[in-house]
Amino acid sequence: GTYVMTVTANDADDGTTANGMVRYRIVTQTPQSPSQNMFTINSETGDIVTVAAGLDREKVQQYIVIVQATDMEGNLNYGLSNTATAIITVTDVNDNPPEFTTSTVTARRPCPGLAANGVARQRKAVRDATCHTSVLTCARLGFSRPVGPREKMERLAAAVDYEMNRAFMLTVMVSNQAPLASGIQMSFQSTAGVTISVTDVNEAPYFPTNHKLIRLEEGVPTGTVLTTFSAVDPDRFMQQAVRYSKLSDPANWLNINATNGQITTAAVLDRESDYIKNNVYEATFLAADNGIPPASGTGTLQIYLIDINDNAPELLPKEAQICEKPNLNVINITAADADIDPNVGPFVFELPSVPSAVRKNWTITRLNGDYAQLSLRIMYLEAGVYDVPIIVTDSGNPPLYNTSVIKVKVCPCDENGDCTTIGAVAAAGLGTGAIIAILICIIILLTMVLLFVVWMKRREKERHTKQLLIDPEDDVRDNILKYDEEGGGEEDQDYDLSQLQQPETMEHVLNKTPGVRRVDERPIGAEPQYPIRPVIPHPGDIGDFINEGLRAADNDPTAPPYDSLLVFDYEGSGSTAGSVSSLNSSSSGDQDYDYLNDWGPRFKKLADMYGGGEED
Repeated sequence: GTYVMTVTANDADDGTTANGMVRYRIVTQTPQSPSQNMFTINSETGDIVTVAAGLDREKVQQYIVIVQATDMEGNLNYGLSNTATAIITVTDVNDNPPEFTTSTVTARRPCPGLAANGVARQRKAVRDATCHTSVLTCARLGFSRPVGPREKMERLAAAVDYEMNRAFMLTVMVSNQAPLASGIQMSFQSTAGVTISVTDVNEAPYFPTNHKLIRLEEGVPTGTVLTTFSAVDPDRFMQQAVRYSKLSDPANWLNINATNGQITTAAVLDRESDYIKNNVYEATFLAADNGIPPASGTGTLQIYLIDINDNAPELLPKEAQICEKPNLNVINITAADADIDPNVGPFVFELPSVPSAVRKNWTITRLNGDYAQLSLRIMYLEAGVYDVPIIVTDSGNPPLYNTSVIKVKVCPCDENGDCTTIGAVAAAGLGTGAIIAILICIIILLTMVLLFVVWMKRREKERHTKQLLIDPEDDVRDNILKYDEEGGGEEDQDYDLSQLQQPETMEHVLNKTPGVRRVDERPIGAEPQYPIRPVIPHPGDIGDFINEGLRAADNDPTAPPYDSLLVFDYEGSGSTAGSVSSLNSSSSGDQDYDYLNDWGPRFKKLADMYGGGEED
């Protein structure tokens, strides 16, 4: 009698007549389980309700019902009909308690087990949608509650150790998260036993005390045993050896025994070193076993260094300035010590007895434990720079002292007690005579530089207006070459070609075949006249130099020109200008070469060859 749903059919006919009166009925039900008639329908309203018990979602989750609507008040013989499909889905209720499929479960887990790692899977027969499992008992270590609707995985809530527990026995119970539906009888809770075996793996050695702190005084000698920093191998049943080594030692002050972890000093430990932070020195060591595979662990050793009085105080400041007359100003002095209390102040400041001039000229007045004043003892001290030694002693046990030198500049001062400019220069160690000497040297240097610049400019000017003179005997040139003029500009090239020299006859030129021609014959015609270039006036020494070179060239019998045959190509005939060669001969007969004797010693050999003279 449980209401399920309502179906409705519409008829366009008049509803007040039989033509519009619709009746409903169920035609088929699929599946027909667990009964053929699980549902019924109100013929007039279309309400579908259950007619039998036994709906079970775990068996049938959905039913398909075919509903028929007929007018004429449901008369199948006269009325018109139509069908519709109703889909009925069965929802779940908690009517089935969960049960384990097996009563015992066995699993193996390597050691060390990490928390939240899966250990064992359990399968349970669950017909409802939601359930959960609980761990009832656990030997010595707890296991977390797993998650998942059907297959559960036990997870470690803490690390396990093979050396402590090799196996665990668990009793697991399963139940629904929601209570059972009304009318369902409560059944017993399903339980299962889980056995977890732990397998051994190689675990890394560890330092029981990490970080380890030790305290000792600084300055212990090299080779001193500080401590034994040993590690423990958790694999007691493997009988493995552990070896030690340094992983980090910034100052390289420590050594560690590779077998037993004994730490000794390799250098003197100094608290004032830059490697010390807040009086603590840190070093990291490595402990490794010989397992397969090997495992290692690290440990940090912290050494707190206690201060000793191993640093003498230093005077401050290193330089100061004071007036040459007393009672105008003083110098405040203090000291710096790298140690810490109680090995620092109060300090003692005093002047040494040697040299005696120190205590004669200077005096120290104590202000407090850290400061004192240095001032002049005499009425006047000449301006200059003075090195004043001062002995500074600390309050350590035993106390240390140091003789420091302060460089004091004594200078003349004005009425305000400030050093004057001249006084500051004089205090720098330079007297009036030295300053004047420096100024004179500067002026001389500037004058020399100026003279050098003027001389260079004058030399550059002379280089452009005067050629370099060379003694004829030092002249490395063989001769002086004479070059013909190449003519002037375009205005010098405007000439009449008909005015050029014409040969007396052209027959010997026209009849002569191309080939070798003699060019050593003196031309019959007048020698060409070349325009004489205007002589630019030169200094006398340049003219003498050129004349001496010319005379040397004229008197040199070995100077060119030498006799030779020049071969010219035949250029043809028919030129209106004729031949322009000055070597052209007007006839082919014998020529008189006596004029060669008039050409000077340079042409003597030619005159002897062609003029019939005797050879030398």
